[in-house]
Amino acid sequence: MEKDELRSKLFAKVDELPTLPVVVPKLLNLTQSATTSASDITELISHDPALSSKILKVANSAYYGFYKEITNLTRAVALLGFNMVRSLALSVGVVRSLPSKKKSSYFSQEGLWLHSLAVATLLKEMGDKFGKGRDCDHFFIVGLLHDIGKIVLDQFFTDLFHHALEETFTSGEAELHIAERKIIGVDHGEVGAMLLTRWKFPDIISNPIAIHHQHEVPEGTNAQDVAMLRIADILSQELGLEMGGSFAFPEIPEEDLQVVDMDEEDLEDMRAYLDDAKDKIREFFGAMF
Repeated sequence: MEKDELRSKLFAKVDELPTLPVVVPKLLNLTQSATTSASDITELISHDPALSSKILKVANSAYYGFYKEITNLTRAVALLGFNMVRSLALSVGVVRSLPSKKKSSYFSQEGLWLHSLAVATLLKEMGDKFGKGRDCDHFFIVGLLHDIGKIVLDQFFTDLFHHALEETFTSGEAELHIAERKIIGVDHGEVGAMLLTRWKFPDIISNPIAIHHQHEVPEGTNAQDVAMLRIADILSQELGLEMGGSFAFPEIPEEDLQVVDMDEEDLEDMRAYLDDAKDKIREFFGAMF
């Protein structure tokens, strides 16, 4: 399928999805302004009781381990931080708008989200440690939504996607994105970015997602963001939390380690960090979904 044809079909299908919660596009607009404050975010989110409740539930999960219950958004912002609450609100809003399907032979949305939470958790940690002072506040949501294209393919291009899953599963060696390109013409990263672009997410989020299974980094996309996402993705697959459409994973490319300025000792530290966090990630999953 040609990319232009798939994009047209995808955009038509996206219009069939439930609309994003009103708070999400407003939140995206707020995040583009340098003058936006924590109180602005709190005020906006407070108008969506379901979203507010979900954020408080996540904040009170073992993932954060606060000793005292958080009972309001103002307190959540104070403890979690402005950027984390913003990321949670965007993430929960997107998840609420996506269709849910029963687990198939090869694909589990639950497994996908567990893996994605692991990637988000590790990517945020990597940004803090290896971001060299850069603004890495978008990393959590990039990690959480990096495989969102799989859900779109499973929902709207079911037969083709399941063909790609079956080929990946039966070969035992090929990676899913390779089978997707062969059978569909694009991979799930590209499809996810199409959806996020359609929903007017900024390039800083959609661009790394679009190319996280590609070798070339186009102009306008931060190479370090892409390299960190790829590393976090592979390390999270190694962890063994349920996946959702992946049956083989590659070795971490040496060039990605060079871009991030990581060595083998750093990799082992990140593996240990993720292993220590896996029970909290499951707790986070239980609170968010």
